[in-house]
Amino acid sequence: MSELVVLLDEQGGAIGTADKVAVHHAETPLHLAFSCYVLDPAGRLLVTRRALSKKTFPGVWTNSCCGHPAPGEALDEAVVRRVRQELGLSLTDVRLVLPGFRYRAVMDTGVVENELCPVYLAQSDGEVRADRDEVEEHHWEPWSQFRESVLSGRDVSVWCREQVAQLPADLAGTPSRPAEELPPAARG
Repeated sequence: MSELVVLLDEQGGAIGTADKVAVHHAETPLHLAFSCYVLDPAGRLLVTRRALSKKTFPGVWTNSCCGHPAPGEALDEAVVRRVRQELGLSLTDVRLVLPGFRYRAVMDTGVVENELCPVYLAQSDGEVRADRDEVEEHHWEPWSQFRESVLSGRDVSVWCREQVAQLPADLAGTPSRPAEELPPAARG
């Protein structure tokens, strides 16, 4: 069964859909995605390494979870769904923290990621049960240690590096941003 991504115009409005497998290439169109940073009760971040079989950025260390909402799916619901699928975790306190984050990244192979990718923060106290088709490795790391290492040049995904630079030192205390700040295609 194919997974569709929502294609976007430059203002973040939906202009159609495309098959996720076919959309990532040298001229990947702008599409809607999300990133999530999952913290445990001790304030540690779940850091993941993308599966080696992934088409885009295989084996790269990154934030907890990334994904694409289905057409018409609310972004916060997509976050909860995808974290459950990839990591086997239930989430609480799902908060929008960077509603307008956008990036473009090019792999050595020429494949491009081009996403409007709102960033969420969530809590979980469950045991990780990672889907090996999505996640090669994972571990929990204090946010302050992770943030400092990324800002000092640690090798992580392009989007994670750019997001961490925009996220505060006190991640757990970050207030939620209003849904009205999301791109038009992500507002419901």
